[in-house]
Amino acid sequence: MQELKTNRYFTIVYLLILGVVIGASVYAGAVVAPVTFHSEEWLGGELLSRFQEGLIMTHNFIGLKYFILVGIVAVSLYEGYQYKRFNRDLVKTLSALGFIMSSLLFNYFYMSSIIDMQSQGEKVVESPIFENMHKGSELALTFVMIFAIILFVRTLQKELK
Repeated sequence: MQELKTNRYFTIVYLLILGVVIGASVYAGAVVAPVTFHSEEWLGGELLSRFQEGLIMTHNFIGLKYFILVGIVAVSLYEGYQYKRFNRDLVKTLSALGFIMSSLLFNYFYMSSIIDMQSQGEKVVESPIFENMHKGSELALTFVMIFAIILFVRTLQKELK
């Protein structure tokens, strides 16, 4: 009986963490980015260059990185524990692997590459290489959100049975 109660609390915390990762990712992409990159609309004129707006946005994504790291730990522990208990689900296993891989890619490849490129100045940021790196980071974050949503929904489905 005690194990069942502990597992339920573990599941609740896991769902909360996934919900925070999903919410923070959606908020960063759907609210923060459009406001930051259209600052002239909110400030009454162009006070910031596109490069400066990008620097502000990068610092927002650095904050998001920590939420995603907590998500990686939570997914690894929870899904690993469920797998060990033979509570296996192919969709959840593949989604967990996809979440972890796309999160690591976003956090440690794209974010570090973008920060390095920004440190070289405004000219580098205007290059096609930077644009491709930026598009790749958007795609990786999209996959993070999709896999997190799948994990959230599948976990809820299993718990509500």
